[in-house]
Amino acid sequence: MIRKKYFLTLVICFISCIGFSQTKYITKTGEVSFEASVPSFEEVKASNNSVTAIINTDSGEFAALVLIKGFRFKNALMEEHFNENYAESDQFPKATFKGKITDFNLGNITTNTSFKANGELTFHGKTKQLKDIVFNISKGENEISITGNFNTLASDFDIKIPKIVSNKIAEDIEVSFQFDLKKK
Repeated sequence: MIRKKYFLTLVICFISCIGFSQTKYITKTGEVSFEASVPSFEEVKASNNSVTAIINTDSGEFAALVLIKGFRFKNALMEEHFNENYAESDQFPKATFKGKITDFNLGNITTNTSFKANGELTFHGKTKQLKDIVFNISKGENEISITGNFNTLASDFDIKIPKIVSNKIAEDIEVSFQFDLKKK
């Protein structure tokens, strides 16, 4: 009877160690920016520097959460129009990315190593599969830095650009990101 209890305790400890041995890095001050500018017109660009992101270095899983009202524009009226008319941030307050970095291995990262990631971007109530996003990753003692960018279309997320301003706002949007994640 004592051996069964000992064995059961050992199994529970082993399973617990496996579950908690994952190494995660996190930030709440990541930056995501986007640009939908058209030459010869006012810049359509915003950034948000309070983005939460996490990476599991054992599996390569990565996730980010962006609060839409956190995007800041140079022009306050543009910011208001973005939140009310395009992103509808009261109805859709956040955007998320959940994915996996292909062939991720923390031990193989040198000064700046490129990996590709696949995942799902959810924005404005719509989800789009993103493939082969380049993640440039570097590591320090207890920190991982991830940078990159990708392009997407406003129409992929049912963002309707009124005809009156359609020549001033690009349909093709460049999204950039930078995360400095600390070991959890």
